[in-house]
Amino acid sequence: MHFQTLDNKGECLGYYANNELHYEEVPRTADKTWYYSPALKDRYIEYARIYAGGATLTEACPDEFKSVWASVTKRLQAFLKSFKTAQVNLNETCIYNIIPEFFLYELCDAKNKITQHVLENYPRPENHDFLVEVIKMLEDIKKQPLNIDIDPIMTKLVSVKGKNFIKKLQEIKWVCDYNPFGTVTGRLTTHPKTFPILTLHRDFRGCLHPQNDWFLELDYNAAEVRTLLGLSETPQPEGDIHEWNIENIYDGKVDRREAKRKIFEWLYSHRENKKAEAFYDKNLVKEKYWDGKNIYTEFGRTIKGVDDHHALSYTVQSTTSDLVMTKAMEIHNKLKELESNVAFMLHDSIVIDLKHEERQMIPELMKMFGATPFGEYKVNVALGKNFGDMKDLNINGA
Repeated sequence: MHFQTLDNKGECLGYYANNELHYEEVPRTADKTWYYSPALKDRYIEYARIYAGGATLTEACPDEFKSVWASVTKRLQAFLKSFKTAQVNLNETCIYNIIPEFFLYELCDAKNKITQHVLENYPRPENHDFLVEVIKMLEDIKKQPLNIDIDPIMTKLVSVKGKNFIKKLQEIKWVCDYNPFGTVTGRLTTHPKTFPILTLHRDFRGCLHPQNDWFLELDYNAAEVRTLLGLSETPQPEGDIHEWNIENIYDGKVDRREAKRKIFEWLYSHRENKKAEAFYDKNLVKEKYWDGKNIYTEFGRTIKGVDDHHALSYTVQSTTSDLVMTKAMEIHNKLKELESNVAFMLHDSIVIDLKHEERQMIPELMKMFGATPFGEYKVNVALGKNFGDMKDLNINGA
């Protein structure tokens, strides 16, 4: 049965189905809707937005219905503008209590029509269920307000860049609100007006403090290079890949920074390097996952309309991103009954808000993060009282 929730806040019960509004929990017979709501956390639902590759309702709306949908959205924006003018806090109000019921019927009926159109005309993505679990985890992270204190970075805020950062803090929500549909590869972005964790300058990281006692960061050593090795079924080196490259590819003639730059410069270009090609079979990976038009990854993600120039980079970056989210979900589920939690993700690492009394879990969490379908990844571990003061830990040779 197609349905729409009346509010995306878990405590605001209500749904629309079969041309009726119901102010109660969604029934088990309702199994098709536009997008996830926390009220649906323990339910198995087909989500049309995932079928549509993350498109908005407007983008997915069929041509014959666009004029109707445009009229509905115009009136919805007028309501939202009036709420803003009246300083109504929508985070503390169930929206169906302040929107006229007749308009709720129109809005939900229109969303149902677009939902039905998408589910009937788009193929079911192979990674639908994976993305549902990712979205659930991201919603849990979003619910955790960030602990921000600018005192440790006061000396860095006198610059123009620092003043702009302070201004931004006053205009955004202090939460990590990730968008799982922000890029073609699946790499996360953040929604506007929320904390810019993915683009936060290193000078300002010190303003982030744990809600518990420590930040624990688990970070892959050379994640994308290791993913390339895994996809070509090449065994993973145990140590630092960049140090291995210095010795085996660059004959000890470059430092680590230069080795890192050179390997990525070669990896995502058409330049030749016989020694690198003897170990990193990037052509094999490209031929295995790219059919000349589309990429099909190990995580069931399809990336359409990819040219030769982007085929390898999209394959490796997408696979690495989904790998990080898979490991983050494993750790997130592991920590559910504890006070520690996954605070946020940052590119190829995850950051855990760690309770001091639960620090004995660090080796286990590190082991979980390093165990991948592509071999054992070396994991770098860092700990700090704020995110700008992270110190490397050496645990079991990490």
